[in-house]
Amino acid sequence: MLCSLILAAFLVWATSSAHTTGRPCLCSALLPEGLRVNCSSLDLVELPTLPSDTTELHVQDNRLTSVSPGHFDRLVALKKVSLSGNPFHCDCRIQYLRSWLLKNRAVVLKEPICAGPDSVAQKAITELSDEYFSSCVLAVCTDGTYNTVIGVMLCFLILLLLWSLRLAKTSSFTLYICERHLGLEADSLRSLRPKHRRRLHTAPLEVTVDSLICAGELEKPLNMELLPQVLDVLHKKHSIKIKAT
Repeated sequence: MLCSLILAAFLVWATSSAHTTGRPCLCSALLPEGLRVNCSSLDLVELPTLPSDTTELHVQDNRLTSVSPGHFDRLVALKKVSLSGNPFHCDCRIQYLRSWLLKNRAVVLKEPICAGPDSVAQKAITELSDEYFSSCVLAVCTDGTYNTVIGVMLCFLILLLLWSLRLAKTSSFTLYICERHLGLEADSLRSLRPKHRRRLHTAPLEVTVDSLICAGELEKPLNMELLPQVLDVLHKKHSIKIKAT
């Protein structure tokens, strides 16, 4: 009775998972337990989802080029597997199948071989060396988690950049000059005037940056009469406020 229920459920699943030709995989119950799944010669381009109690799997003579990572991990009861006659493309995507075959040689009826690329054509998948896959990206990114994390980081960086630009447009600078430097000549302040900067029509800045010009000694004599003119130009043209302390 139990085997009949399992067989009926599997027939429903096989009908819904038929690929390309419309023909379902054939299955039969094995005593005392387990299932024999025959998907051979159905022109499959990918493996359907298999029930966990599958003990025999025949998928030879299809159009499989690789096996998705983790596809065989649930099939712990497998005792026979036939994968020959498929045009497997032995690039980085074949790593999972190679690792699985190396660990389960005893259940493989016939070694599947590579159909391409040309450098490894007609070579058994299990004969591929670790060096052959040395340039492949780690498979931990295959589930999309890596792309999601990168996307979130890029969005955060863009928001941070926009916030910085907005802050820069609403910022102002206040310079505090000591009394002994109040007579700073105009020639000494020429470096404060940008020569090749496009004029920005922005709101006055709110953030105050204290830049104390009290550390060094000036070479030229100080002229207090020019200071008000310099302060006025800096305030009107560059939104820079200078306070004497």
